[in-house]
Amino acid sequence: MVAIAPTDTEIIVIGSGIGGLSCAAMLARYGFDVVVCESHSIAGGAAHGFERDGFSFDSGPSLYSGLSYSPSANPLRQVLNAIGEKLPCITYDTWGCCLPEGDFDTSVGASQFAEVLAQLRGAAAVAEWRQLQRIMEPYAKAATALPSLALRFDLGSVFTLGQFAPAFLQSAGDAIALAGPFSKIMDKNVKDPFVRNWLNLLCFLLSGLPADGTIAAEVAFMFADWYRPNAVLDYPIGGSAALVNALVRGLERHGGRLLLNSHVAEVLVENNRAAGVRLRSGKIIRSHKAVVSNASVWDTLKLLPETSVPQRFRQQRQATPECDSFMHLHLGIDAAGVRSDLACHYIFVKDWEMGVSAPQNVVLVSIPSLLDPDLAPPGKHVIHAYTPGNEPYDLWQKLDRTSQEYKLQKQARAEVMWEALERIIPDIRSRTEVTLVGTPLTHERFLRRHRGSYGPGIRAGSGLFPGPRTPLAGLFCCGDSTFPGIGLPAVAASGAIAANTIAPLYKHLQLIREVIS
Repeated sequence: MVAIAPTDTEIIVIGSGIGGLSCAAMLARYGFDVVVCESHSIAGGAAHGFERDGFSFDSGPSLYSGLSYSPSANPLRQVLNAIGEKLPCITYDTWGCCLPEGDFDTSVGASQFAEVLAQLRGAAAVAEWRQLQRIMEPYAKAATALPSLALRFDLGSVFTLGQFAPAFLQSAGDAIALAGPFSKIMDKNVKDPFVRNWLNLLCFLLSGLPADGTIAAEVAFMFADWYRPNAVLDYPIGGSAALVNALVRGLERHGGRLLLNSHVAEVLVENNRAAGVRLRSGKIIRSHKAVVSNASVWDTLKLLPETSVPQRFRQQRQATPECDSFMHLHLGIDAAGVRSDLACHYIFVKDWEMGVSAPQNVVLVSIPSLLDPDLAPPGKHVIHAYTPGNEPYDLWQKLDRTSQEYKLQKQARAEVMWEALERIIPDIRSRTEVTLVGTPLTHERFLRRHRGSYGPGIRAGSGLFPGPRTPLAGLFCCGDSTFPGIGLPAVAASGAIAANTIAPLYKHLQLIREVIS
């Protein structure tokens, strides 16, 4: 059944990425009439799933945590709880590393990484890591003391955050340090070169920036989630598509609507207020309450009439620094005879001296069919390898996607991902039955991402993420341009914060009592 676009509603959300769906589902749960306009034929943005020849692929992240239990500090789990949606997950604790030091497995949890350090670096490195764990404990408590579901960007936050004042006040002194770069904590307490490289790598995976650009709060949150006793990682049964479907179910069960193939061409502004949207088809949908953009900061600006926001605001937002883009390699392979001890995830680093953010230096690999065999035909595996936010757009922007030059560059720039995969499955090329290579132009085209970017590269200490509000009345924003951290927890938090800011205070307090307290 195809949803028919209405002519008016209370709130319009532009884009069905995880941030937009979280925001829309929360707003519907609050009782608003909500419509989500999605440009493509499938929901999910950078986290959508897709199928080719019987193989089910994740287009984006495959590494999840904090989804399989409650209470959880993961904002995405909190949103799912708020909208009453379950998300069955498979849990595991180990991933593989292909590093300059060699190939080995490591695990989340309080102890196993120390065992790896003992073998690689010796007792002094273990002692340093243990000390860092102790130092991070109060920071981790501070980072998780205030649930993202309690945040809003108005004076009502005094009351919503006040519900958690006792826990926050106990760690308020530590919370001050969380706003600065993690490198301040790392430089003071970590000297071992491998541990420093490892922490820089984790920071890059969290934010797209190394430790001197990643706010300490993000790392503290990760320590709270990954390096606690009995920690596990999660994989939603059915892949990232199952997560997207859970958010869509929650949206629709609370009365919201998702309109696919509904590309927003312009935000309508009347009487100095966001009043709706005009679709590329020419159809107009009016909003009585608000318009929320889940597009990036740069793409949102393109939707606004030139004089609708102050020129200074436009210039400041347009100048937001950006992370680089991606190369993707999606494979469907014959799994017959593949070694039985494969991990679901691998991290490949070519050379620490190049730096973790250097192009073609870091590759992530996911083989989710090891956990959920239904993602591939019997006897097969799905694989997703990608260079995470380190592929320069400038290498691609002048290429014609139909040209031979583009095809040759795709082949050449994908080679590092094949190299990483051959460390894991040496005969991978001969096993491949489906091969899909994605580039920054793929990101730009299919995800509607400005320059194919991973998101803003705002360095800790040099700028703040702006939150959901804008100078244009009735226009709000969510997604990776509004809240620090590029991964799914951050964008889910951004969606919840935007929804909370729009919702009446009494409804927000009621939700806190029902879902968190």
